[in-house]
Amino acid sequence: MSIEFIGFSATQEVSETVLAKGPVVDKSYLGAVARAHEYAGFDRVLVAHGSGSVDGFQVASYIASQTEKLGILLAHRPGFVAPTLAARQLATLDHFSDGRLAVHIISGGDDTEQQRDGDFLDHDQRYSRSDEFLDVVKQTWSSSGPFDHQGRHYQIKGQNAGVRPLRGQHVPVYFGGSSDAAIEVAGKHADVYALWGESLAQVAEIIAKVRAAAAKYDRADKIRFSLSLRPVLAETEELAWAKADAILAKASASVKHNAYFSGRPQQPQNTGSQRLLATAAEGKVVDERLWTGIAALTRAAGNSTGLVGTPEQVRDALLKYWELGVTTFLIRGFDPIQDALQYGRELIPLVRAAIAERSANVQAPDATRLAA
Repeated sequence: MSIEFIGFSATQEVSETVLAKGPVVDKSYLGAVARAHEYAGFDRVLVAHGSGSVDGFQVASYIASQTEKLGILLAHRPGFVAPTLAARQLATLDHFSDGRLAVHIISGGDDTEQQRDGDFLDHDQRYSRSDEFLDVVKQTWSSSGPFDHQGRHYQIKGQNAGVRPLRGQHVPVYFGGSSDAAIEVAGKHADVYALWGESLAQVAEIIAKVRAAAAKYDRADKIRFSLSLRPVLAETEELAWAKADAILAKASASVKHNAYFSGRPQQPQNTGSQRLLATAAEGKVVDERLWTGIAALTRAAGNSTGLVGTPEQVRDALLKYWELGVTTFLIRGFDPIQDALQYGRELIPLVRAAIAERSANVQAPDATRLAA
């Protein structure tokens, strides 16, 4: 199995430990983030989405203009743009990025977050809409002529797109969500199903559930899996845990001044955050080095669990997830540019080399049998 690394882009320097500084849209910073990830050997960067975020399509277009090979994973929330228009927007951006685009469909797990943009469907209705949205998007990309669609959420008559994705009739679809409704839609549509950083047992459980959902559409062997984590690296394990403790102390002082974190509910609605909080309740460290400190502090605001240790120890931890079927790792740190560069120097090459070696050993013929 091949391996993919995804980083995180932003138009402003900010994290749990860094109070936002500079303009909200800082082109020079965004360009620096993108180029740092490309230099570090990442395959893609995520362009995230929220009810208060800048426009992701324009951010993705700028990243494409600032890089040569770096892929882009654009988060898109159905419900605010017609699927036929979204399909054409994505296909157009795929051309301008020379085929480097993938889309991450986020349906929304929190009612309050959705209502800020005027969406009052309930949780399961949102996933029903995402299912239909992707049906229409894919038909827009693949139809050889005009088509009609009559569904619960969308009615289309005579659509005939003038632009298709650059390579084939498809932009890779990533999909997130841990609820049963989300897993059903992922099983039908996702090229890559995205998880947050849970324990090995939890990840194995979710992968089995998603594969079972995909099997209904004869896709069990086609869907791939992504895991999001926050590696904390140092020369020794002792130094790595000291670094994690310092990050947590700094974040504890910082997040109270950040409305995104301070305004979060004590009991988040989305299943993914609930699962992370359940992991955090098991202790500061789960398995051998899955660190839950930031997840507990922020009430599981996004991908907030980490792996702490030396580069070799974190590599070995990632390989355990790879053995479960994870082939994409979304990794980001707390000092966005410097951590991305550190991952490129110390972690990504180690993981790629280990997986290449294991894959070669699996595929190589047994020399003793050949000799016999």
